[in-house]
Amino acid sequence: MVQYIIKRLLLLPLLLFIFSIFAFVLIQAPPGDFVTSYIAELAASGSSVDQAQIDALRSMYGLDQPMYVQYFHWMGRMLHGDLGASLDWKRPIAELIRERVMLTVLLGAFTFVLTWALAIPIGIIGATKQYSFLDYFFTVFNYIGIATPTFMTALILMWLAFSWFGISVTGLFSAEYVDAPWTLAKFIDLLKHIWLPVLILALDGTARLARIMRANLLDELNKPYVEMARAKGMSEWRLVLKYPVRMAINPLISTIGWYLPLLFSGSVIVATVLNLPTIGPMLLRSLTNQDMFLAGAIIMIYLFLAIIGTLISDILLAWLDPRIRMES
Repeated sequence: MVQYIIKRLLLLPLLLFIFSIFAFVLIQAPPGDFVTSYIAELAASGSSVDQAQIDALRSMYGLDQPMYVQYFHWMGRMLHGDLGASLDWKRPIAELIRERVMLTVLLGAFTFVLTWALAIPIGIIGATKQYSFLDYFFTVFNYIGIATPTFMTALILMWLAFSWFGISVTGLFSAEYVDAPWTLAKFIDLLKHIWLPVLILALDGTARLARIMRANLLDELNKPYVEMARAKGMSEWRLVLKYPVRMAINPLISTIGWYLPLLFSGSVIVATVLNLPTIGPMLLRSLTNQDMFLAGAIIMIYLFLAIIGTLISDILLAWLDPRIRMES
């Protein structure tokens, strides 16, 4: 296991280098660049820019150079810990991310805990009480959760909150706490607002993971070792929790690889609909305005977290399931 972890860590720089090329090509794929978007905004407002100013802007941002030169300059700065400056926000990228990372991680962490706390018991109950009222109830709940887009759920809950209670559920803070320094009162205000986006994001994840848990546990409950344990007189719940659940949870553990970047970003669409000050809407704005340095930095962080999350998933799988061998 130790050798496997060392090998994966040694491959990390190579994987990041390969992924960085794909990320840079993707953010450069749309036609035009940030200057093009900026000129279009000026034209929409009735202003005009002559060609000399356009050339000066492209030269200032380094957009007049070939793509491979821009890539090596971008990677060179990142290797020195400099994420660069946002073309759109006119501020250092590290500062922009730092402002939003805590709220983003809190939202993702609460969602992760609630999703797993609901999905695993629902999956276990659905499998052990197959075709019962609870199983049918949770099946309908899961289908609704999977079929309903999260942004639609957000819009419905926003409308219900406003029409029934006359309150706005957008944002993570009340108006008086938006720009206020962190205090206990501000944290309590955050807890009063964060439950809704957590509930919306957890609904979809709970529905999917619960279905996976139920299907895998049903498969495990029909295996010979379970019948042998029953024949030896082991109590049903002790048997289910000690052996089949441990095997059925493996696919859920493997989802950590893609959930870790989600923990950092949150749902982009839901965060945009609810006007949440997280990293997701900032990534969407950077892609829309072709702010290549900001978009590239955020995407590289996602890729790094995806690699680390996959490694964590593999380690947890080997720890939970002795049948999995990672060393030759």
